[in-house]
Amino acid sequence: MKVYYDKDADLSLIKGKKVAILGYGSQGHAHSLNLHDSGIRVTVGLRKGGPSWAKAKKAGLKVATVADATKNADVVMMLMPDEHIAAVYKTEVEPHIRKAGALAFAHGFNIHFGQVQPRADLDVWMVAPKAPGHTVRSTYVAGGGTPMLVAVHQNPSRKARDMALSYAAAIGGGKAGIIETNFREETETDLFGEQTVLCGGVVELVKAGFDVLTEAGYAPEMAYFECLHELKLIVDLMYEGGIGTMNYSISNNAEYGEYVSGPKVIDEGVRQRMREILARIQSGEYAKEFVLENRAGATTLLARRRQTAELPIEKVGARLREMMPWIRRNRLVDTSRN
Repeated sequence: MKVYYDKDADLSLIKGKKVAILGYGSQGHAHSLNLHDSGIRVTVGLRKGGPSWAKAKKAGLKVATVADATKNADVVMMLMPDEHIAAVYKTEVEPHIRKAGALAFAHGFNIHFGQVQPRADLDVWMVAPKAPGHTVRSTYVAGGGTPMLVAVHQNPSRKARDMALSYAAAIGGGKAGIIETNFREETETDLFGEQTVLCGGVVELVKAGFDVLTEAGYAPEMAYFECLHELKLIVDLMYEGGIGTMNYSISNNAEYGEYVSGPKVIDEGVRQRMREILARIQSGEYAKEFVLENRAGATTLLARRRQTAELPIEKVGARLREMMPWIRRNRLVDTSRN
């Protein structure tokens, strides 16, 4: 597997283009600001009068409607939520994007599962940071970057890969490493990781641990610290040096407990259910469900979001975090700005 760095990317390629960033959420604000700080001509395409319009203008960015931003761009990066991309592409991008222009994505979902059918004259490529947008921005500001994936779906210009590398370097990827992949691999591994480990798996594990401790009569504050708060400290050690570095830093008692109890929690049954989830992603069954969920108004998503906000672990955590002002001072997510 080839890894590219700043030295392998020609930053002048993207500097010679006008870029439209469609969307100003987690990834949208990060890409826009990082490109702007790298000297790229950026316009943020948004719904006029929407909540993000004032945020983007306040950040010093040029803002226009999606159609106007698209008309004036050489590169159009689609960074609104996955469930909105297909409709926005059909109604506001496809009629206005320049002939022989470039259409870019940060996730392969809509291309891989056929929700977007790009015109044949367009270069279609992807730059996918392997981090939430708020981390893409914070590491760039600190002088670093996050690892990124690049992929090419259509390449009539024969320059799509070089342009993708240039874009990735401009938002910080060249400092951490840029790996070439394809839309299928990025999409399926990303969905699998989110559902079974990073979001679905971890969240359910944390909730289950909290529930078991509080059901046994332990203080919810103790359960919160043991099952949620300390998770960051452990993950930071793994991030720095893998499982071995984490084990080096914890006690022998904790490490031994890892070996004897961890496999009882994550057993062959869990692995088999992970395989079933992967097969469901690969077949497109999950994508169909997600598309239908949003056509129906995202009722399940919104209901589960409300239920999560009412969980005891969320209420205990909010109260405890108020006692730790350094968390608030150093927060990655500021909803008033991005």
